[in-house]
Amino acid sequence: MVLSESKDTHFPKLTVKVQPTGRTLINLDTIVYTDPKKTTTFPIQLLGFPVVIQATPISYRWNFGDGNTATTETPGSPYPAKEITHKYMKRGSVSLTVTVNYEAQFNVAGTGWQYAGIVPITGPATGLQVREAVPVLVDPPR
Repeated sequence: MVLSESKDTHFPKLTVKVQPTGRTLINLDTIVYTDPKKTTTFPIQLLGFPVVIQATPISYRWNFGDGNTATTETPGSPYPAKEITHKYMKRGSVSLTVTVNYEAQFNVAGTGWQYAGIVPITGPATGLQVREAVPVLVDPPR
């Protein structure tokens, strides 16, 4: 009951950040990451009792929008880290998402922390254009 009351409104919905931003190339390492891992604590009222919920990210499931997924224990980091990357094999438009698995605990009216379970929360989609670079030979300037 505690989780159903709070998961849709209080658990952080993280967005995928992509490098290069907005566009990438076929066969190029595309870097993905999200906000740094941190524990979120928030209060709610449930049946007239104060309840504190604590959500800690424990894993991240990346959906790259082309049928491929990956699961990591870290949120990744921006260039030059290249911690989490993906190579696209076809051009087109894709939408990337990250589902964060939160380990949740709750405390009702200061009675002590209780384990509530793992709560998967999927953030909003990030659009990405996958392009193909084509080499073109040109005459050198004279």
